[in-house]
Amino acid sequence: MDALTRRAAILTTAAGVAAAAAPAWAQYKAAPGDMGIGNPKAPIHVVEYLSLTCPHCAHFHADVFPLFRAKYVDTGRVYFTVRELLTAPSQVAAAGFLLARCDGGKNYFKIVDEVFKSQSRWQGGQIKPIFVEIAKNNGLTEAQFEACITDDKAQEALQKRLEYATGTDKVTGTPTFFVNGVMLDNAEVPSLADLDAAIAKAAKLAGGRR
Repeated sequence: MDALTRRAAILTTAAGVAAAAAPAWAQYKAAPGDMGIGNPKAPIHVVEYLSLTCPHCAHFHADVFPLFRAKYVDTGRVYFTVRELLTAPSQVAAAGFLLARCDGGKNYFKIVDEVFKSQSRWQGGQIKPIFVEIAKNNGLTEAQFEACITDDKAQEALQKRLEYATGTDKVTGTPTFFVNGVMLDNAEVPSLADLDAAIAKAAKLAGGRR
């Protein structure tokens, strides 16, 4: 995937920054390139840091997220935000995020879902044709796909998002969740019950969203 590895070293620099320890609290504020769904004025704000090459993230989005979205996001109770981090193979994760933001990111969540669902097809095969297929499923040509993943400004913007993840939010792995600024303490993939408990606790705290 030569086209996907272009400037991979630049994109992965921030992802490799080590953090001594993640704080229990991370003050909420909009981060560069936030992609959100739901009611922005909802009293609860849930942030997920994910990587498109993360199998635990794919599991969450296949098995837990549809239930979470139906219960909280689609009902206006929670505003849900995705923030990006790269895990190995980082150049594949980077290409997936750049593809998802192609055409202004109007199909961001749909493309993210399709990339996750394609993970089982990657082993022993060429990934680029799979990404081109996803691009075409979302109204993009192969030429547009190539342009998106090699665009200098898009790559620089991704680097800034990675720097925010590791530098400001002190995130070191995926998936990582924040509920109203509080990092969720869970093993690998939170269940709906885990999210229920965190959201209920956040709702009781004075001051609402942070």
